[in-house]
Amino acid sequence: MSSTGLTLYKLMILYMLEKVNFPLTNNQITGFILDQGYTDYFHVQQAISELVESNLITTETIRNASYLKTTEEGARTLSYFKNDISNQIREDIDHFLKENAFELRNEVSTLSDYDRTPEGDYCVRCRVREGNSILIELNFTVPTEEEAKAVCRHWPEKSQKLYMHILETLL
Repeated sequence: MSSTGLTLYKLMILYMLEKVNFPLTNNQITGFILDQGYTDYFHVQQAISELVESNLITTETIRNASYLKTTEEGARTLSYFKNDISNQIREDIDHFLKENAFELRNEVSTLSDYDRTPEGDYCVRCRVREGNSILIELNFTVPTEEEAKAVCRHWPEKSQKLYMHILETLL
């Protein structure tokens, strides 16, 4: 693997993150790069790892997903080297983000996670984010891990309805 190839993958990742106003998951970025045939899984993961180590992107892991965002230093770096990404690759990225914007945003805006409490129950945390703002966050306890998993599984499809119900009730 040439350093030029790895540098291009890093720039592509920075470009993708710059073009959206929400974090993207490792899976979303990796899926795009693999689907387009730019490189293999291991080179994408190496590029992401080196971007994190260089403080050009940050990562937040919730359950089984890593959410990636660019840092100020990453945005500045991209501004210097954006022209090293070919017009065709930038067009591919722009098209992908435009065609999939709703699904990408929805996938990263409804987050849920759970942990076991010292008492043996499970604390479930559910959030809806819009950009960098949290619209709603609910934390509650359920008695079993199966129930915690069920809540996390249902949160993406039920969050909007619950949010609206809570607002209507409180207003």
